[in-house]
Amino acid sequence: MFWPVPMYLPLLVSAALALVAPWAGRRMPPRTGTWAMACAAVVGAGTWVTELAILAFTAIGQVPLVAAQGPWSVSVLAAEDPVSREVAAVCAGVVLVLVVSVTVASWRRGRALVDAWRECRDIPVGGDLAVVDDPVPAAFAVLGVPGRVVVSSGMLRLLEAPERVALLAHERAQLRHRHHVFSLVLYLAAVVNPSLRPLERAGAFAVERWADEEAGAEVADRPLVARAIARAALAASRGRRAALGATGGPVPQRVEALLAPPVPRHNGATTAFAMLMAACCASLALTAHDTERLFEAAMHAHAAGARLSSR
Repeated sequence: MFWPVPMYLPLLVSAALALVAPWAGRRMPPRTGTWAMACAAVVGAGTWVTELAILAFTAIGQVPLVAAQGPWSVSVLAAEDPVSREVAAVCAGVVLVLVVSVTVASWRRGRALVDAWRECRDIPVGGDLAVVDDPVPAAFAVLGVPGRVVVSSGMLRLLEAPERVALLAHERAQLRHRHHVFSLVLYLAAVVNPSLRPLERAGAFAVERWADEEAGAEVADRPLVARAIARAALAASRGRRAALGATGGPVPQRVEALLAPPVPRHNGATTAFAMLMAACCASLALTAHDTERLFEAAMHAHAAGARLSSR
């Protein structure tokens, strides 16, 4: 007998991961928290969509044309299937919507990154720095080969020399550690599984904090980085458009974190992450195994029926 509780267990565990991950991630150093939350987002989203696909396939497998490709017995599969056809049909519809949503979201985000690179590729650069003659304060990092830091003349005039060094150190840290990739992973995971949106926000904050701490270590003055970020964000908020990069994220919380002692490593938070991600993978493996047994039973029944009919 194939019981329904294990079939739905991965959905419950992934929901628990979505709830616990933002809380645990905020209690880690930014670099560790970013990696942990990105991995949790991948595991949570992967568990969610794979489980939905498994639940949907239990009904799709009962379509005679599909069953003939197995081959397996439709009647045995229907009798032993713990998932109602209505639930399976909903899961199939959700999977289809998710495929379309991820495709569209990936296209839009990728096009935005490419457009930003094309817009900035002809700007004269000195090393990895490109200065735009624009009175509006702005500073951001653009991925590419090579990547570059773009800053407006308005931002340079606004900041004092040490603050400019701190701001550019933040942007270079984003390029060096490919923070755009982490942001993209978190964003797409939240598209796949909307319950991961709090994790996406927590991860995006950790990405900015990681760059803040890298800049603080480079200039050996965390309060200087806090001051540079606060002044840059205040000026950008008064401009015609919102600046990216160092002025992104919840700035007051970032400034407060830079003025406080660095976040120590919490083994409890790391353990919670590891246990929940392992539980997601284990529960999904259990469900896949039970589903495989279900189809194997239907295949054996079909084979037995074929032997009887041939006699």
